[in-house]
Amino acid sequence: MGDAAGIGPEIIAKLFAGILPQPALVYGDAGVLSSTLQRLKLNDKLRIELVSEPEMARYGPDIISVLNRWQALPEDLIPGQPSKLAGRGAYEYLCHAIDDALAGNLRAIVTAPLNKKTMQAGGADYPGHTEILAERTGTERYAMMLANNELRVILVTIHVALNDVSARITFEAELDTIRLAHGACRQAGIDQPRIAVAGLNPHAGEEGRFGREEIKVIAPAIAKAREEGIDASGPWPGDTVFMRARQGEFDIVVAQYHDQGLIPVKYMGIDEGVNVTVGLPFVRTSVDHGTAFDIAGQSIADPASLRAAYDLALAMTPQERR
Repeated sequence: MGDAAGIGPEIIAKLFAGILPQPALVYGDAGVLSSTLQRLKLNDKLRIELVSEPEMARYGPDIISVLNRWQALPEDLIPGQPSKLAGRGAYEYLCHAIDDALAGNLRAIVTAPLNKKTMQAGGADYPGHTEILAERTGTERYAMMLANNELRVILVTIHVALNDVSARITFEAELDTIRLAHGACRQAGIDQPRIAVAGLNPHAGEEGRFGREEIKVIAPAIAKAREEGIDASGPWPGDTVFMRARQGEFDIVVAQYHDQGLIPVKYMGIDEGVNVTVGLPFVRTSVDHGTAFDIAGQSIADPASLRAAYDLALAMTPQERR
């Protein structure tokens, strides 16, 4: 559910109202979801059943099964008003879903947005979903991938200050991300992925004139990946490589830092954008937007990104595992 004071409950309700082709179970607060159904006038179409284990969930066009092993949120929780209890809840729901996925009871996790400040105020000091997923699953090699219908982007560094990026662009980090990009594309059904690697500096360093990370680190990592049979190329200038990928020349772009990769995807629109954590022992997708406290409770939130995240999770999960 993410942060229950944000738009998560609303987009989840609208997602279920659209009828899902495969079963889904909500990890979150049943009371908040129930009040959301009433506000959206969906309570005559959908009903909530609270369960304690995934295998107890029932599925049907009029049922939303909800699991919550944490405390119930206050009945007077106000949509759009930051709450440390809602922030803590977002962390707890995610952790319980991770544990069930690790136990083999879930094949994919699709996350609604959380708010970092309210989560941290609730005592869970993490930069976001990705770091929680990595720590709780014991995953050392992971990456964030953003995808829409026209572009896939995977990041070498994620939530770090721009001043610290260069030091984190190591041969190992670069090669690991290229490998993860290859694996993610294969998982998405692309047999021979074409991977473009963006440079860190303007004009990809221009042969060392604007920086030497491309020469010392990025190019050697690309060469090693090619030795392993991965179709990787670059480093390409960051100001043109995303356009080339969008035009079909590449299947995925390896970006060096957060904004370099996410701005092109989000500029194309967040409605169809999906965040994927690559390298986990299960599929995890997420919406490509935040909690939107400014519109929470107004019944105007668009569930398109959540539906795109659900559809991609389904596509990345083999039929026999559903």
